[in-house]
Amino acid sequence: MKPAARYRLLVAVVVIAAVAADQFLKLWVHANIAVHESITLLPFFQLCHVENDGMAFGIEWFDKLFLTLFRLLAAGLLIWYMHRIISACTDRLQVRTGYLVIVALITAGALGNIIDCVFYGRLFGYAGWFYGRVIDMLYFPLITDSAGECLFFRPVFNLADSCITVAVFLILIFYRRDLDATLGGSKKNAQ
Repeated sequence: MKPAARYRLLVAVVVIAAVAADQFLKLWVHANIAVHESITLLPFFQLCHVENDGMAFGIEWFDKLFLTLFRLLAAGLLIWYMHRIISACTDRLQVRTGYLVIVALITAGALGNIIDCVFYGRLFGYAGWFYGRVIDMLYFPLITDSAGECLFFRPVFNLADSCITVAVFLILIFYRRDLDATLGGSKKNAQ
């Protein structure tokens, strides 16, 4: 199998697996936990059912339709970027396999939240196409007071948000040269 074909297969497997896991968890939470209810799994970890109209961690800066269309555009650009990277993997440009996996995780995270926005409103009967709410469920109240109120780390997020956040941190820490090389800053081997 040619390297480009191996990379494409790897990226497809990562994206499909991450999106499937994200959607499975979201649908399981939707079916088994009432909105604003939670299940405590550990003292510092709960599965909650929160639905938000905003971005990661419930941030609401833009109109819902604009945000959904922005996510679609971003996912399209990420898919194009991965295609461009894989197509350019020759002697003049090399990227590490880990970098492709990281970019695939960012793409999967975007696609996971796009599915919610585009389809969930219609599927669950509360809104039309492109106006669905994103289901969040991962809650880590790491520091609480004596009354049980969370003092540190209040955001509730989902697996798609985690894929994006962790992947961006990994790029910043370990893959900055790969990012620079693929964006044209360097034609040297990124290894």
